[in-house]
Amino acid sequence: MTRHLLDITDLERDELELVLDLARRPVEALNQPLAASGVALLFEKPSNRTRHSMEMAVVQLGGHPVYTRGEEVGIDSREPAEDVMRIMEGYHAMVAARVFSHSVVVRMAAVASVPVVNMLSDRSHPLQALADLLTMTREFGSMHERVVTWVGDYNNVARSLGEACALLGSELRFACPDGYGPDPAEVERLTALGAARVLSERDPTAMVRGAHAVHTDTWVSMGQESDSEKRRRVFADYTVDASLMGVGAADAIFMHCLPAYRGYEVTAEVIDGPRSRVIAQGHDRMHAARGLLAFLAGVR
Repeated sequence: MTRHLLDITDLERDELELVLDLARRPVEALNQPLAASGVALLFEKPSNRTRHSMEMAVVQLGGHPVYTRGEEVGIDSREPAEDVMRIMEGYHAMVAARVFSHSVVVRMAAVASVPVVNMLSDRSHPLQALADLLTMTREFGSMHERVVTWVGDYNNVARSLGEACALLGSELRFACPDGYGPDPAEVERLTALGAARVLSERDPTAMVRGAHAVHTDTWVSMGQESDSEKRRRVFADYTVDASLMGVGAADAIFMHCLPAYRGYEVTAEVIDGPRSRVIAQGHDRMHAARGLLAFLAGVR
Protein backbone atom coordinates (compact mmCIF):
# COMPACT_ATOMS: atom_id res chain seq x y z
CA MET A 1 0.00 0.00 0.00
CA THR A 2 1.31 3.46 -0.92
CA ARG A 3 2.10 5.51 2.17
CA HIS A 4 1.43 9.24 2.36
CA LEU A 5 2.11 11.91 4.97
CA LEU A 6 -0.77 14.38 5.04
CA ASP A 7 -0.98 14.57 8.85
CA ILE A 8 1.35 13.41 11.60
CA THR A 9 -1.31 10.85 12.52
CA ASP A 10 -0.58 9.03 9.26
CA LEU A 11 2.35 7.62 11.27
CA GLU A 12 2.09 5.16 14.13
CA ARG A 13 4.22 5.90 17.18
CA ASP A 14 6.94 3.41 16.22
CA GLU A 15 7.00 4.82 12.68
CA LEU A 16 7.36 8.35 14.02
CA GLU A 17 10.31 7.21 16.12
CA LEU A 18 11.80 5.51 13.04
CA VAL A 19 11.51 8.70 10.98
CA LEU A 20 13.36 10.58 13.73
CA ASP A 21 16.00 7.88 13.85
CA LEU A 22 16.48 8.08 10.07
CA ALA A 23 16.76 11.87 10.37
CA ARG A 24 19.65 11.45 12.80
CA ARG A 25 21.58 8.97 10.63
CA PRO A 26 24.48 10.20 8.49
CA VAL A 27 23.48 10.89 4.91
CA GLU A 28 25.80 8.21 3.55
CA ALA A 29 24.14 5.55 5.75
CA LEU A 30 20.84 6.02 3.91
CA ASN A 31 22.28 4.72 0.59
CA GLN A 32 20.53 7.21 -1.72
CA PRO A 33 17.12 5.51 -2.05
CA LEU A 34 15.96 8.18 -4.52
CA ALA A 35 18.85 7.70 -6.96
CA ALA A 36 17.78 8.47 -10.55
CA SER A 37 14.32 9.53 -9.30
CA GLY A 38 12.49 12.82 -9.38
CA VAL A 39 10.47 14.41 -6.58
CA ALA A 40 7.89 17.04 -7.51
CA LEU A 41 7.67 19.99 -5.12
CA LEU A 42 4.48 21.97 -5.81
CA PHE A 43 4.17 25.35 -4.07
CA GLU A 44 0.82 27.17 -4.08
CA LYS A 45 2.23 29.12 -1.10
CA PRO A 46 5.81 30.42 -1.19
CA SER A 47 8.36 29.33 1.39
CA ASN A 48 11.97 29.77 2.46
CA ARG A 49 12.69 26.87 4.83
CA THR A 50 10.35 24.38 3.16
CA ARG A 51 11.79 24.83 -0.32
CA HIS A 52 15.45 24.73 0.73
CA SER A 53 15.05 21.89 3.22
CA MET A 54 13.05 19.69 0.86
CA GLU A 55 15.26 20.30 -2.16
CA MET A 56 18.40 19.48 -0.19
CA ALA A 57 16.79 16.43 1.44
CA VAL A 58 15.92 15.04 -2.01
CA VAL A 59 19.45 15.71 -3.28
CA GLN A 60 21.02 14.04 -0.23
CA LEU A 61 18.94 10.92 -0.96
CA GLY A 62 20.18 10.87 -4.56
CA GLY A 63 17.04 12.29 -6.18
CA HIS A 64 16.28 15.30 -8.36
CA PRO A 65 13.85 17.89 -6.93
CA VAL A 66 11.62 19.76 -9.37
CA TYR A 67 10.30 23.00 -7.87
CA THR A 68 7.04 24.23 -9.41
CA ARG A 69 5.13 27.39 -8.50
CA GLY A 70 1.38 27.29 -8.04
CA GLU A 71 0.66 29.46 -11.09
CA GLU A 72 2.64 27.07 -13.30
CA VAL A 73 0.21 24.28 -12.48
CA GLY A 74 -3.01 26.10 -11.62
CA ILE A 75 -4.49 23.42 -9.37
CA ASP A 76 -8.30 23.50 -9.75
CA SER A 77 -8.14 26.55 -12.02
CA ARG A 78 -6.09 25.32 -14.97
CA GLU A 79 -6.62 21.64 -14.19
CA PRO A 80 -8.02 19.61 -11.29
CA ALA A 81 -5.77 18.32 -8.53
CA GLU A 82 -6.45 14.74 -9.59
CA ASP A 83 -5.16 15.34 -13.13
CA VAL A 84 -2.07 17.08 -11.79
CA MET A 85 -1.36 14.09 -9.56
CA ARG A 86 -1.90 11.46 -12.24
CA ILE A 87 0.53 13.21 -14.59
CA MET A 88 3.16 13.95 -11.93
CA GLU A 89 3.30 10.35 -10.71
CA GLY A 90 4.41 9.32 -14.18
CA TYR A 91 7.54 11.46 -13.79
CA HIS A 92 8.33 11.29 -10.08
CA ALA A 93 8.87 8.83 -7.23
CA MET A 94 7.08 11.19 -4.83
CA VAL A 95 4.97 14.34 -4.97
CA ALA A 96 5.00 16.99 -2.25
CA ALA A 97 2.65 19.96 -2.15
CA ARG A 98 2.37 23.16 -0.11
CA VAL A 99 -1.25 24.24 -0.48
CA PHE A 100 -3.90 26.56 0.83
CA SER A 101 -6.61 23.92 1.31
CA HIS A 102 -5.96 20.58 2.98
CA SER A 103 -8.58 19.01 0.72
CA VAL A 104 -6.18 19.38 -2.22
CA VAL A 105 -3.55 17.01 -0.77
CA VAL A 106 -6.31 14.63 0.33
CA ARG A 107 -7.65 14.47 -3.23
CA MET A 108 -4.15 14.04 -4.65
CA ALA A 109 -3.41 11.16 -2.29
CA ALA A 110 -6.73 9.49 -3.13
CA VAL A 111 -5.63 8.91 -6.76
CA ALA A 112 -1.86 8.57 -6.21
CA SER A 113 0.26 5.48 -6.71
CA VAL A 114 3.35 7.23 -5.27
CA PRO A 115 3.74 8.89 -1.83
CA VAL A 116 2.19 12.32 -1.36
CA VAL A 117 3.71 14.64 1.26
CA ASN A 118 1.90 17.62 2.75
CA MET A 119 4.45 20.45 2.93
CA LEU A 120 1.79 22.65 4.60
CA SER A 121 -1.96 23.10 4.41
CA ASP A 122 -4.53 25.10 6.33
CA ARG A 123 -5.01 22.08 8.60
CA SER A 124 -1.53 20.62 9.12
CA HIS A 125 2.20 21.23 8.94
CA PRO A 126 3.66 17.76 9.60
CA LEU A 127 7.16 18.54 8.31
CA GLN A 128 7.48 21.32 10.89
CA ALA A 129 6.33 19.01 13.67
CA LEU A 130 8.94 16.41 12.70
CA ALA A 131 11.66 19.06 12.82
CA ASP A 132 10.38 20.31 16.18
CA LEU A 133 10.56 16.82 17.64
CA LEU A 134 14.06 16.36 16.27
CA THR A 135 15.18 19.57 17.98
CA MET A 136 13.47 18.74 21.28
CA THR A 137 14.69 15.14 21.44
CA ARG A 138 18.22 16.34 20.84
CA GLU A 139 17.76 18.68 23.79
CA PHE A 140 15.86 16.43 26.19
CA GLY A 141 16.15 12.84 24.96
CA SER A 142 12.77 11.19 25.52
CA MET A 143 9.69 13.38 25.15
CA HIS A 144 7.68 11.16 27.50
CA GLU A 145 5.94 13.44 30.04
CA ARG A 146 7.99 16.45 28.94
CA VAL A 147 5.82 19.58 29.09
CA VAL A 148 5.35 21.33 25.76
CA THR A 149 3.44 24.62 25.80
CA TRP A 150 1.99 26.44 22.79
CA VAL A 151 1.29 30.16 23.23
CA GLY A 152 -1.02 31.94 20.79
CA ASP A 153 -3.27 30.71 17.99
CA TYR A 154 -4.13 27.00 17.74
CA ASN A 155 -3.31 26.87 14.06
CA ASN A 156 -2.02 24.24 11.64
CA VAL A 157 1.47 24.30 13.18
CA ALA A 158 0.08 23.88 16.70
CA ARG A 159 -2.18 21.01 15.63
CA SER A 160 0.64 19.02 14.05
CA LEU A 161 2.97 19.73 16.97
CA GLY A 162 0.27 18.54 19.36
CA GLU A 163 -0.23 15.32 17.41
CA ALA A 164 3.50 14.58 17.30
CA CYS A 165 4.08 15.25 20.98
CA ALA A 166 0.96 13.31 21.97
CA LEU A 167 2.19 10.23 20.11
CA LEU A 168 5.40 10.39 22.16
CA GLY A 169 3.58 10.82 25.49
CA SER A 170 4.29 14.49 26.23
CA GLU A 171 2.12 16.76 28.36
CA LEU A 172 0.54 19.37 26.10
CA ARG A 173 -0.55 22.82 27.18
CA PHE A 174 -2.21 25.47 25.04
CA ALA A 175 -2.39 29.11 26.11
CA CYS A 176 -4.84 30.70 23.68
CA PRO A 177 -7.38 33.57 23.74
CA ASP A 178 -11.06 32.67 23.77
CA GLY A 179 -12.08 31.34 20.37
CA TYR A 180 -8.53 30.65 19.24
CA GLY A 181 -7.72 27.48 21.18
CA PRO A 182 -8.44 23.78 20.66
CA ASP A 183 -12.08 22.83 21.25
CA PRO A 184 -12.98 20.04 23.72
CA ALA A 185 -13.16 17.44 20.94
CA GLU A 186 -9.64 18.34 19.87
CA VAL A 187 -8.38 18.03 23.45
CA GLU A 188 -9.98 14.58 23.65
CA ARG A 189 -8.42 13.57 20.34
CA LEU A 190 -4.93 14.56 21.46
CA THR A 191 -5.43 12.75 24.74
CA ALA A 192 -6.50 9.61 22.90
CA LEU A 193 -3.32 9.76 20.79
CA GLY A 194 -1.29 9.18 23.94
CA ALA A 195 -0.57 12.56 25.52
CA ALA A 196 0.30 12.39 29.21
CA ARG A 197 -2.13 15.26 29.75
CA VAL A 198 -3.71 18.02 27.65
CA LEU A 199 -4.55 21.41 29.14
CA SER A 200 -6.00 24.48 27.48
CA GLU A 201 -6.41 27.80 29.30
CA ARG A 202 -6.32 31.50 28.54
CA ASP A 203 -3.54 32.32 31.04
CA PRO A 204 -0.07 32.05 29.42
CA THR A 205 1.73 32.19 32.77
CA ALA A 206 -0.19 29.20 34.11
CA MET A 207 0.44 27.19 30.95
CA VAL A 208 4.17 28.01 30.71
CA ARG A 209 4.89 27.37 34.40
CA GLY A 210 7.31 24.43 34.55
CA ALA A 211 7.26 23.86 30.77
CA HIS A 212 10.32 22.40 29.06
CA ALA A 213 9.61 23.81 25.60
CA VAL A 214 7.66 26.97 24.77
CA HIS A 215 6.43 27.32 21.20
CA THR A 216 4.69 30.15 19.41
CA ASP A 217 4.01 31.35 15.86
CA THR A 218 3.14 34.56 14.08
CA TRP A 219 -0.24 36.00 15.05
CA VAL A 220 -1.03 36.74 11.39
CA SER A 221 -0.40 33.82 9.05
CA MET A 222 -0.29 33.97 5.26
CA GLY A 223 -3.81 34.65 4.03
CA GLN A 224 -4.95 36.37 7.26
CA GLU A 225 -3.54 39.81 6.45
CA SER A 226 -7.00 41.43 6.30
CA ASP A 227 -7.51 40.52 9.98
CA SER A 228 -4.07 41.66 11.13
CA GLU A 229 -5.19 44.57 13.32
CA LYS A 230 -7.90 42.54 15.02
CA ARG A 231 -5.57 39.61 15.64
CA ARG A 232 -2.87 41.83 17.12
CA ARG A 233 -5.41 43.20 19.60
CA VAL A 234 -6.66 39.72 20.50
CA PHE A 235 -3.14 38.35 21.05
CA ALA A 236 -1.65 41.44 22.72
CA ASP A 237 -1.22 39.59 26.04
CA TYR A 238 0.40 36.54 24.45
CA THR A 239 3.88 37.83 23.72
CA VAL A 240 6.59 35.40 24.85
CA ASP A 241 9.01 37.59 26.77
CA ALA A 242 11.76 36.97 29.33
CA SER A 243 9.30 37.17 32.20
CA LEU A 244 7.09 34.45 30.71
CA MET A 245 10.08 32.21 29.89
CA GLY A 246 11.21 32.74 33.47
CA VAL A 247 8.33 30.68 34.86
CA GLY A 248 9.23 27.71 32.68
CA ALA A 249 11.53 24.89 33.73
CA ALA A 250 15.13 25.81 34.50
CA ASP A 251 16.20 24.23 31.19
CA ALA A 252 13.24 25.52 29.17
CA ILE A 253 13.87 26.32 25.51
CA PHE A 254 12.03 28.65 23.14
CA MET A 255 10.92 27.53 19.68
CA HIS A 256 9.32 29.27 16.70
CA CYS A 257 8.75 27.92 13.17
CA LEU A 258 9.63 31.31 11.58
CA PRO A 259 9.23 33.86 10.15
CA ALA A 260 9.04 35.70 13.48
CA TYR A 261 7.93 39.25 14.23
CA ARG A 262 9.94 40.60 17.13
CA GLY A 263 7.89 42.72 19.49
CA TYR A 264 4.68 40.87 18.67
CA GLU A 265 4.52 37.12 19.40
CA VAL A 266 8.05 37.13 20.86
CA THR A 267 10.56 39.68 22.08
CA ALA A 268 14.02 40.02 20.56
CA GLU A 269 15.49 39.25 23.97
CA VAL A 270 13.95 35.77 23.89
CA ILE A 271 14.26 34.76 20.24
CA ASP A 272 17.85 36.01 20.02
CA GLY A 273 18.76 34.86 23.53
CA PRO A 274 20.41 31.74 24.98
CA ARG A 275 17.16 29.81 25.43
CA SER A 276 16.20 30.11 21.76
CA ARG A 277 16.59 27.09 19.51
CA VAL A 278 14.96 28.59 16.42
CA ILE A 279 18.02 28.38 14.17
CA ALA A 280 18.70 24.74 15.05
CA GLN A 281 14.97 24.13 14.63
CA GLY A 282 15.11 25.64 11.15
CA HIS A 283 18.14 23.53 10.20
CA ASP A 284 16.34 20.44 11.48
CA ARG A 285 13.71 20.95 8.79
CA MET A 286 16.21 19.47 6.29
CA HIS A 287 17.19 16.53 8.48
CA ALA A 288 13.58 15.73 9.34
CA ALA A 289 12.55 15.93 5.67
CA ARG A 290 15.38 13.59 4.75
CA GLY A 291 14.28 11.11 7.41
CA LEU A 292 10.68 11.20 6.23
CA LEU A 293 11.49 10.81 2.54
CA ALA A 294 13.85 7.93 3.34
CA PHE A 295 11.05 6.24 5.32
CA LEU A 296 8.58 6.70 2.45
CA ALA A 297 11.22 5.29 0.09
CA GLY A 298 11.38 2.13 2.18
CA VAL A 299 14.57 2.68 4.21
CA ARG A 300 14.44 0.93 7.59
